[in-house]
Amino acid sequence: MKDWSIKVVTNPAFALVFAAVTVWSFMVPDAVGFQQPAFARIFFWHFPCPILAFSLMTVALWFSFKALTTKDRTWDIRASAAMDLSMILVILTLASGILFSKVQWGAWWQQDPRQTSYLLVFLIYAAYLVLRSSIADPDVRAKYAAGYAIAAYLPAQFLTFVFPRLEHVAKQSFHPTTSIMQGQIKGAYAQVIISVLVLVTLLVLAIYRLRVKAGLLEYQLELNNGRLEISGSDPTRPTVVRPVPVSREGL
Repeated sequence: MKDWSIKVVTNPAFALVFAAVTVWSFMVPDAVGFQQPAFARIFFWHFPCPILAFSLMTVALWFSFKALTTKDRTWDIRASAAMDLSMILVILTLASGILFSKVQWGAWWQQDPRQTSYLLVFLIYAAYLVLRSSIADPDVRAKYAAGYAIAAYLPAQFLTFVFPRLEHVAKQSFHPTTSIMQGQIKGAYAQVIISVLVLVTLLVLAIYRLRVKAGLLEYQLELNNGRLEISGSDPTRPTVVRPVPVSREGL
């Protein structure tokens, strides 16, 4: 039976639903509270990215802890997959936020405290990828990567959730947190946001599962000297082929 993650990324129905929600996002009435309401639709695709990035960071934290305590590299594979996807989502958060800044406030980089703090989050987790790529031994890499992921989690979450909400910092920020928290985004606009969040979540989960499966297969190849064991059979054993008579007329 085909894995559900493969069904998601290859199913035409999923692509059609994604396309329908995208079209719907251009048809809903403009949201209130934005300087350029029509172009605030960037928010539809910006909003899921930091939420899912944070979720994957939390997943990576748990798997890193398991990797560190059990010395089992399969947990490191799962943690690495979560961190890779989290970094992609952090980059998409920054990119869509920069675009939102240009459209709404007229500058690509507004020196907004929230932009700056999230840039620091990007740098913290970029260092994780640099650390992994700088260590050749897989067991040592798993150990140090797990330790770094655990140590980086709290600073990253402080910069994401606490620092931007400090009173003196929030007063300097242009980020539309008030519009979100006070329920000014509602009706069809809110429905599109929820729909996009659900669809992007399904897509990210599917990609994560495929990434983990690929990593586990690579690990299995490494353990078996480049051979995959299929159904417990010995791949070195010669295959017995039953001879089949062939008539001369068929030659």
